[in-house]
Amino acid sequence: MRKLFGLGLVLVWMSAPVLAQHKIAYIDSDRIYQNYPEFATAQQSLDRLAQGWEQDLSERQQALDDMSKEHQARELLYTSESRREKQNEISAAEEELERMRIQYFGPDGQLFHQQEQILRPIQERVLEVIQEVAEGEGYDYVFDRNGAFIFLYANESFDITDLVLEELGVDVTRISGQ
Repeated sequence: MRKLFGLGLVLVWMSAPVLAQHKIAYIDSDRIYQNYPEFATAQQSLDRLAQGWEQDLSERQQALDDMSKEHQARELLYTSESRREKQNEISAAEEELERMRIQYFGPDGQLFHQQEQILRPIQERVLEVIQEVAEGEGYDYVFDRNGAFIFLYANESFDITDLVLEELGVDVTRISGQ
């Protein structure tokens, strides 16, 4: 048991110089995207698109509600055949509304595709700049403090967010108060 412990201690001791040679940095992607004008413009475009679709769905919902209220108010006046037809019409309108909701906002909906189309080039540009800055500054690893990787401690001297923003053409002196 002591030999195994000793061997483990020697391996850790021998690997310490290798680990010490790695240079690590991090970025704050939320801050980059909040201050990158191209991203803000793209996000506003997506927001307007989503608002238009929400308005369309809201109008369809209102029409459906009106149709249901009218049916309820006149239900006793309808023949059983007319009542069935009206109920079928309401059901079809409900199904259409749900189909439209999924078409706009579903996992494979139009909003998702628009985000991919509009935001992907911006995200790729940011990743390219992160790589350029990391290589230029000699970093081995760059983490995003807003991702799944959780920092319990982050030395601010390793934050290269401002360098990335500068490379993207953002005036960091204007936003340095953040």
